[in-house]
Amino acid sequence: VKLKDIPNMLFQSVAMSGTIMFLLATSSMMSFAMAFTGIPQAISSLIMGVTDNKLVILLLVNLVLLLVGMFMDVAPAILIFTPIFLPIVTSVGVDPVHYGLFSIMNLCVGSITPPVGTGLYVGASVGGVKAEAMLKPLLPFYGIIL
Repeated sequence: VKLKDIPNMLFQSVAMSGTIMFLLATSSMMSFAMAFTGIPQAISSLIMGVTDNKLVILLLVNLVLLLVGMFMDVAPAILIFTPIFLPIVTSVGVDPVHYGLFSIMNLCVGSITPPVGTGLYVGASVGGVKAEAMLKPLLPFYGIIL
């Protein structure tokens, strides 16, 4: 690394960090808005009102976490939804470790899918391409992951 290259490297570093911090900030605002309006509690009541079948409850929780992961960052989603869903799934006989694994998996898959897809936009920023250009080649991988 030459001394004259350092300013350009710092600028690129700041630009990439700024993009990531903006995505995290908007995700945190979304999580605050959801917690403030009581959306997680409404989802919990809805799931328990639909059925008491273990597999159906797991499927519904998976779908909710996948959708939440599309709009929120993983850490705030875990903090908001784990206290709500963990008692529900343990009451139907699901091991807490199993719940932890599938909740993290769903939230991480959600984080790489549009419309918000923090991971998608960070990857696009690092690769220097537009996120829209990445979507078509990624579709087979989304299908495999789901």
